Amino acid sequence: MERLINRIRKEAYVIDNRIVKVDHFINHMLDTELVFEIGKEFSDKFPNATKILTIETSGIAFAVGTAFHLDNIPIVFAKKCPSLITDDNVYSSQIYSFTKQIESTVTVSKGFLTSKDKVLIIDDFLAMGSALNGLISIAEQSGAEIIGVGVVIEKGFQGGRKNIKNKEVVIYSLANIIDIKNNIPIFK
Repeated sequence: MERLINRIRKEAYVIDNRIVKVDHFINHMLDTELVFEIGKEFSDKFPNATKILTIETSGIAFAVGTAFHLDNIPIVFAKKCPSLITDDNVYSSQIYSFTKQIESTVTVSKGFLTSKDKVLIIDDFLAMGSALNGLISIAEQSGAEIIGVGVVIEKGFQGGRKNIKNKEVVIYSLANIIDIKNNIPIFK
């Protein structure tokens, strides 16, 4: 998506050739027009979704933008909770946050995802693949059909796509950073 890539080129800043900061338009303060354009891209790519699965909090805005363009289909977001919580009424998975350097348990109530759902997974970043693997695991536990994954920014140089356990899942990223040189992102 050219507008997103141009925005990253002009406005993102990079820390230590590995952390891409876009929090002033993607994941702390949002450019709502861009959010809905991103949602349109994902809805055009995956028009058969009946439900969207994302993770709190960064994926929610893009899930809303996508759901809007898919006739307002429901959005389910995995909640991050302390790992001590166990409940037979939830699907759960462990994820590791590359940015925060912590492991979390994420959960979704079993009533919100079923084997009748055609799930589109949406996330803001794909870095190492842990969050995406966690969301895929939750969808698989529910028996839902995963029709694809929409990623706003993929940090391809971190190998997340290769770390996805379910190799059948279609991953569609709008901006794929394949390298960073002198704190400047290089796109695929």
